[in-house]
Formats: sequence, structure tokens, C-alpha cells
Amino acid sequence: MRILYVVGTRPNFVKTAPVIAALRERLPEAAHVIVHTGQHYDRLMSEVFVQELGVPAPDHMLEVGSGSHAQTTARVMERLEPVLEAERPDLMLVPGDVNSTLAATLTAVKMGIAVGHIESGLRSFDRTMPEEINRIVADEFSEHLFLHSEEAVENLRAEGIPDRRMHFVGNTMIDTLVALEDRFRAAGATARLGLEPGAFLLVTLHRPSLVDGPLLGETMERLAEVAERLPVVFPVHPRTRKMMESARPDHPGLMLTDPLGYVDFLGLLADAGAVLTDSGGIQEESTYLGVPCFTLRDNTERPVTIRAGTNTLLGLDPSRIADVPDALERNRRMPAEPPPLWDGHASERIAEVVSKALKG
Repeated sequence: MRILYVVGTRPNFVKTAPVIAALRERLPEAAHVIVHTGQHYDRLMSEVFVQELGVPAPDHMLEVGSGSHAQTTARVMERLEPVLEAERPDLMLVPGDVNSTLAATLTAVKMGIAVGHIESGLRSFDRTMPEEINRIVADEFSEHLFLHSEEAVENLRAEGIPDRRMHFVGNTMIDTLVALEDRFRAAGATARLGLEPGAFLLVTLHRPSLVDGPLLGETMERLAEVAERLPVVFPVHPRTRKMMESARPDHPGLMLTDPLGYVDFLGLLADAGAVLTDSGGIQEESTYLGVPCFTLRDNTERPVTIRAGTNTLLGLDPSRIADVPDALERNRRMPAEPPPLWDGHASERIAEVVSKALKG
């Protein structure tokens, strides 16, 4: 019995680490093979991340690096195919919606290898987003669809996918957060940066629609204005930093840091007065923690976070950043009421489904 896991970006590790742990415990006799595509190649965002989550070292490193969507997808497919041929897993598990997810799914299904998709059924209904295409393809061809929110059921049914392939298991990203909670609350990241808990804005931005054009410059100007009212902390994604430096080298008033390890980042998020982001995962983590989230996008594939009352869509409009301090004055942190099955046990449910499927 062989299970192969394909990861490649920071969120992939968060979503997959607890699944690997749960399946290793549930099926100790099975071979568990980890493939790291290397889509995120920055040391702080990959190697350190593996160390913090306690994931076993990858068995195969594809080292695809960065590139266009076509280049990244093609490299993963080309380099993954011989690995799958050698390993011949009974099941391949892929998380999320990145190019590695798409490429791995297509490669496996053409080789007759069953695929399970972690975080299935999310839809932004915006097909200009590369992630939306990746989600649709992964869901169409995966035999086992692991859902983390209730709206995913209707999304998949609307695409003609039968209920027998769907398993509402909950959110594996929250499993990781729960497992690390004692550690990140004791890590002291907020104090090391000289910040007061509950009194700063945490920022993460990386999507091409925001950082690849003139909107980034306006965003930085608006953040500088917010920094006159409360501290603004911005751990900068390598892609975003590259674009920032080409547009403008200095950003007075903002606390710009290198990417943080996941434990330190969660510590900052838990202590933040609010978070401004274009990330899907941070919308979920902030919802679990009860931290107000302002999402600088026109849409979200995670409407469950809006229903929870923790997430506000600002639109792809940097001028709306100016509203954040006043919104915080009106709506301070709220008690966390996680969505159904965001309870730290989603991975155990996945392990149960996989065990039954593989044992027949």
C-alpha cells in the first residue's frame, strides 16, 4: 500500500502536514512518499517551514522553481511522471489550488493513478484567476474530494460531480493551527518586533492582480497613511518585494520584514488588531482566531469567512485601505466561532476515508 503526497508551496505544507501525520498513524504499514515540487523555492518559505511543521524530509525534490504558469506546470508534469512511474502509488493526495496541484493531478490521472484533492469545492467564480482553473481541474479528475466548507457541496454538484466522491471532513489548515497553538502563542514574535498585542495591522499581499501593476504603488501609499494611526507590519513575499523594489525603493513608516516562519507568523496574526490580505488561507486562519480580516480582492472562494463575520471584502481597490482604522474602532476583535468541522480533526477524517478506500 503506497500513498504519495505532492506539495510545493507554503500553504500546501500547512494543509498536508497533518494529513501525512494522521495517515502515518492510521496506516503504519503503508509506504508514505512525499514529493516537493519546489514551486516555492525561498529557503524561509520552504525549508524552515518543513522544520517547523515536523513534516518528514521529502523523498523526491523536483526543484521546478519559478516561471510562467505554463513553465511551472510543464516542469512539474515532466519531472513528476518518472517519480510516479517508479513509486506507482495506490493513491496520490494533492492540496489546494496552485500550479503544482493542477500539474500533479493531470499527470497522475493520465497514468491511471487515483487522486484525492484536499480542500475541494472552493469556487471564486472568477475564471481569470489561475487558481480557479486549477481547482476545477483537480476536482473534475479526483476520485476523492475532501471538502472543508458546506458551500463546496453545492459548487461541486453544479459541475455534475456525484455525491459519492465528496467527503465533508473540515479544514486541515486549522488542524495545523490547533496543533501549533501553544507554540505560536509562546513564541514571542510580537514582543520581538516591539509591538503591542491588538494594536497593529498585519499585512500580506502577493497576488499578481495586485502586485504586478500600478495598484501596488497606491497600496503602499495607503498603508503609509494607515501607519500614521497604528503600526503596520508587512512580512514581504519574495515576489512582492521584487515588484516593490522596482516601483519604489523606500516605504517610510512601514515595518517591512522578510517572510516569517509559520509559527512566528501565526503568533503575529493571533496578536494583530486586524489583518489586510489577498491570501485565501489567512482569511481562514483569522476566522478561527477571531481576528478581523480585510481582503483586498473583488471576490473570495471562502464565503464561509464572510458569513462568520470576521472577513470583509474591500474589492481590488487600495483606496479602501483608508477605511480599516475606522472599521476597527467600530468592530473590535470578536470571540472565535469556527465554521463546522474546523475543529482540529479534519485530517483524522481524511485518514478514515483513505483507509477504508485502500483496504476495500
